[in-house]
Amino acid sequence: MALVLGIESSCDESAAAIVDGAAPDLASRIVAQHIASQDEAHRPYGGVVPEIAARAHAEKLAPLIEATLADAGLQLGDLDAIAATAGPGLIGGVMVGLVTAKALAMAGDKPLLAVNHLEGHALSPRLADPTLEYPYCLLLVSGGHCQLLEVRGVGDYRRLATTIDDALGEAFDKTAKLLGLGYPGGPAVERLALEGDSTAVPLPRPLVGTGDPNFSFAGLKSAVARAKASGASADADIAASFQRAAIDCVLDRTRRALAGLSGMTALVVAGGVAANQAMRAALEGLARERGLRFVAPPPALCTDNAAMIAWAGAERLAAGHRDPLDFAARPRWPLDEAAAPVRGAGVKA
Repeated sequence: MALVLGIESSCDESAAAIVDGAAPDLASRIVAQHIASQDEAHRPYGGVVPEIAARAHAEKLAPLIEATLADAGLQLGDLDAIAATAGPGLIGGVMVGLVTAKALAMAGDKPLLAVNHLEGHALSPRLADPTLEYPYCLLLVSGGHCQLLEVRGVGDYRRLATTIDDALGEAFDKTAKLLGLGYPGGPAVERLALEGDSTAVPLPRPLVGTGDPNFSFAGLKSAVARAKASGASADADIAASFQRAAIDCVLDRTRRALAGLSGMTALVVAGGVAANQAMRAALEGLARERGLRFVAPPPALCTDNAAMIAWAGAERLAAGHRDPLDFAARPRWPLDEAAAPVRGAGVKA
């Protein structure tokens, strides 16, 4: 394992971090990191505008990398490799980060590691918990993805389930927009839900009880829209009822997937929605029910960040991986490229 610079630019967070792959714990593994949020730039639009995001990455990444190296007391020549998100994500931002990494790799004669953003999330629990061993069952829940995966090793993933329509984080953001909570939506819904009654608004639990463990949240989003339009329920009750319905769906689908697995070391959750405390508590209960450890990264490592990209790069480097300087950015990039298409699922599956 080695000193790796990671660059993240897949959506609306510009970030750089250096990790020490040989360090024994989280506190010493993240040597330095800087992140620049774009929340204020996108807030007037209620969501991420790709063109604005790409321009912000182009403006902010170089200063962030310089600051990260300075904080670490390192120069480019001291690093062992350069890692960057190469997809999936908003292609303009992904290209900015990947081209920056290629330039640094060329200038410093360092290996380039083109990291799948989802692999960054998938391996981030191992950054936070050095005792986590393969294989583990991963629930990956973010704004663009909702999957259950068997994580068997670096670059070795078997998809157990995916969403056939919308991701869970997308459903949280849409609910926030319907309730006028602003952007980013997920944390706002979680805060408002604390003030509401989770049994007050009857909402559906799509696919709960069905034979396969796939997810669906489009119908839940539509039901929230109808509840808001009716004017019969308080916003806090809608938020709490939505969050409860979403958690019920996740628990049922994850329980179904675990029933077909054996030999797992842990139930792991990662991705932006993994920062939701009610979701974590429910999944921790499910892990106990199944006799498994429950592992979740600290909330700061759940949202998009460069430390997870640097760590995935360090793990890939240790496993003997290198990528060519002509590696192309990918707007879509499944972790399990051999997985069969799911009936009804779109391109994000």
